[in-house]
Amino acid sequence: MRTLVAIFATVALAGCGLDAASSAATVASLKKAELEQGQKDMQHAQQKIDAMQQQLQQNADRSMRAADAEK
Repeated sequence: MRTLVAIFATVALAGCGLDAASSAATVASLKKAELEQGQKDMQHAQQKIDAMQQQLQQNADRSMRAADAEK
């Protein structure tokens, strides 16, 4: 009887360890996906910033040409 209880206890404790390892793997996978999404968002934001800077530079160039043409 003691042997049977010991076997059940060992199996139950082993199951808890597997559950903890599985949970850790799931959390790591979610963190990786979150990091990748953050990197994509950052790249997208940088592209928008670059496009806005280019537009501002074009506007400044046009203004300078217009001012030179008026002289």
